[in-house]
Amino acid sequence: MSENIPAPGLLARARLLAAPTVGASVVRGLERITGRPVEQGFSGAPPEEPFICVGATLSDALRSGPLVWFHSVNAGTDALLSAGPWPSGALLTRTVGRMGERIAQYVLAWVLADCQSVPEFAAQHERAEWRRIPSELASGQTAVIYGTGRIGSAVAGLLRACGIRTVGVGRAARTASTGFDRVVGADDDAQSLASARWVVSTLPLTPATDGFFGTDRFAGMDGATFINVGRGATVDMRALEAALHTGAVGSAVLDVLPEEPAEPGDRCWRLPRTVITSHSAGITADEDIVVDFAACWKAMAQGRMPDTAVDVRRGY
Repeated sequence: MSENIPAPGLLARARLLAAPTVGASVVRGLERITGRPVEQGFSGAPPEEPFICVGATLSDALRSGPLVWFHSVNAGTDALLSAGPWPSGALLTRTVGRMGERIAQYVLAWVLADCQSVPEFAAQHERAEWRRIPSELASGQTAVIYGTGRIGSAVAGLLRACGIRTVGVGRAARTASTGFDRVVGADDDAQSLASARWVVSTLPLTPATDGFFGTDRFAGMDGATFINVGRGATVDMRALEAALHTGAVGSAVLDVLPEEPAEPGDRCWRLPRTVITSHSAGITADEDIVVDFAACWKAMAQGRMPDTAVDVRRGY
């Protein structure tokens, strides 16, 4: 990807465009970092001059222009890349900010709720029922985390601090990775799945991960709780439904769905032992966008590829 690093001189003269949905505080931050005005709400023919763009989507008109760099305000870039061929030579970066920290806390909250039988106690409360339910210790149990990037590593680090053994599943096995006790390849996850108390997905959506969690993988979970904070389309929902009914999956927490928002009549609301949250585990803050844009700007000024650059061939 090093050939896509814009030269400092090109960055210095490029126009700066931002989507209408980009907030005022972000606009002020972009202007402070670059020392130039932001053109917001751009429409019409693409600029003839090189330009930088910040937003969530990229119109067909702008895709055909001399785009130098697009900074996504989101962490996921699958929608951007699936909308059409990516402009040749244009750098794509994404916003991660403190999302890893937020998502890690979300996962930990549901792990502890699982151990303390929070859903069961909430149901008892609704029935005005007094019945003791033994608690469960998280320490010493195993969480298998799919995705070993910045978000997966943050999740693993927080769970590991609670004494939970963390096994990462990535493209290839490694002896160690930040936050993980062990990392295995995706083709060698069966043994780890069988020992898991929690299975957490932080996977991006790519052609390789579309429908990744299907009948076979769910069958190997042996009653584990499945938590998805990655992308909804990585899960075959009919396979998950069947696994919940058989008990192969003990329960599920889904922050993402293949189709969002889910309509009131969607069968996902009727899945047994499942909680659905509204894609809220890692909501991006305006500060995250500005901080990550600034880090990218500084890296490129020094001739370095930004840490949040996306390999458009892989999709993440």
